[in-house]
Amino acid sequence: MYTDPDPNPTLTERPNMKFFVDTAEIDAIRELHELGFVDGVTTNPSLIKKSGRDILEVTKEICDLVEGPVSAEVVATEADAMITEGRRLAEIASNIAVKLPLTWDGLKACNVLTNEGKMVNVTLCFSANQALLAAKAGASFISPFIGRLDDISLDGMELIQDIRTIYDNFGYKTEILAASIRSVNHVQDSALIGADVITAPPEVIKKLVAHPLTDKGLDAFLKDAATAGIKIV
Repeated sequence: MYTDPDPNPTLTERPNMKFFVDTAEIDAIRELHELGFVDGVTTNPSLIKKSGRDILEVTKEICDLVEGPVSAEVVATEADAMITEGRRLAEIASNIAVKLPLTWDGLKACNVLTNEGKMVNVTLCFSANQALLAAKAGASFISPFIGRLDDISLDGMELIQDIRTIYDNFGYKTEILAASIRSVNHVQDSALIGADVITAPPEVIKKLVAHPLTDKGLDAFLKDAATAGIKIV
């Protein structure tokens, strides 16, 4: 658990929950990036397919736009082939995080690529034991899938809490990247638990601003301003 040594710290001295955008759509990334809401991007083969773009081409464009980590996923399933693909992806830009599945071969590849100084995002995590192995293999990020656990009537947020506790117990530096986020409540709960990163589709991030009482209050203010003839310029 984070303990602030300064009773009056500045914002920049506090841990920063990072927002990654889970998409390969350049326009959507650019819109959020211009608002300062993008700390990184996550992609996967399904998102690349949806974009209709070549993986190397679109990943390079994303890396040129975003300063933070950009996860690009291998498609091989055997360790040596994953390592080869991971090295190729890492050549795209210095901010590439090679995305590997949480399999035995994926962990082997994680260990090799991490020791080569590459960022690695281990994905498709569904248990705390898996997250523990990923941290010991040197993963930069672990991606537990909240929504997919909820889909089978398990508690995805409980997994985030369990991983947070284990990592804090032993001082693992692997960042918890809460993934498969389906709702604004997933974002809020991840923040309350202390996930280091959330990755969400652009539409979910945009919904964070919405509240019916905000809309109702703004409508009342505007009506009163019109009635009173208030003008600023």
